[in-house]
This record gives sequence, C-alpha cells and structure tokens, in this order.
Amino acid sequence: MAVVELGPERCDALLRFFGDLPEGDLTFIKEEVTDPETVRSWATGDSAGGRWVAVDGTDEVTGYVAVRPLPGWSDHVGEVRLVVAPSRRGSGLGRELARQALVGAVSSGLSKLVVEVVAEQGPALALFSDLGFSGEALLRDHIRDRSGELRDLMVLAHHVSDTWAGMDTVGVADELDAPAG
Repeated sequence: MAVVELGPERCDALLRFFGDLPEGDLTFIKEEVTDPETVRSWATGDSAGGRWVAVDGTDEVTGYVAVRPLPGWSDHVGEVRLVVAPSRRGSGLGRELARQALVGAVSSGLSKLVVEVVAEQGPALALFSDLGFSGEALLRDHIRDRSGELRDLMVLAHHVSDTWAGMDTVGVADELDAPAG
C-alpha cells in the first residue's frame, strides 16, 4: 500500500472507491464524491492543502484524505476529510492517511487543523485523538443521516504550534525535518 498525491490518473479509481462505499458512509461526506466532474476537478484544480489516496498493488484506491484550507479570516486553518474502505478499517490505513494530512498541512503553512467526526464514530475519534487532536465543539443534532435520524457532530482540532512534541511522538516531525518541542 502506498499513499500518493491525487493526480488525474487516479480519478477513475477514486470514483470507483466512492461508488463502492456503503450508503451510510456517503451521508457524512460533504462533497459530491460520486460526481465525476467534481472528483476530476480535485486533480486539476487548486492545489492548496492537498489530496492523497491510498492505493494497493493493483492501483485500487483503498482510502482518501484531503486537507482543505478554510477561506478568509480562517485561511490558516485546514479541514481534514478522511475516508477508508470498510474492508481496510482497523488496519492502520486511516492513521497513515491522517499522518499524511498532518505532514501536508504543516508543509503548506497551515497552523491549525480541524476535523468533523460523528460522535458515535469511536474509532475515528480515537485515531484523531492519538494524533494530537482534541475536542473543540459538540454540535447536538447537527447532522441528519439519510434515514432522517439526527446525530451529534464533534469538531476536533490540532494546534500545530502547540503540539510539536506530540507530533514528534507519532513520527511526524521526522517526516517534516523539523525540530520537536
């Protein structure tokens, strides 16, 4: 498995990946990930932040992560979006993709990252907490899933300048060639 930057040559595989996700997973993805024009625009459009895919030996996409800089007065903040194939969950792939997002975000000059996680997604909350993210907000009944059920949304944040020691612990500082602490 390799994590590579999203390029035009991976768009069809990424579309198949999103098309194979369970309906429930699609509820919690903000972008129109099954629209070919949308996905292709990611590989040719603005490169701010970054988008990466995990591919196996057959070039099948098994995971996706993006860091999208927020606009205006929050342009120092990047939002992380992470999706892992159901068959690969629990394998460490999500952690590897999240680490890539951290490296990419810091390399592009972002000083804060946020991620939105449905409150019931315990493994996702644990993954981001282990990487130095902490809770900033709980938004009650903020999401309506495809069956109409309301769900709570948690916003987790990673303040890069405050957590270099934590990044060093998980090996991210070495990848950046940056001093810890």
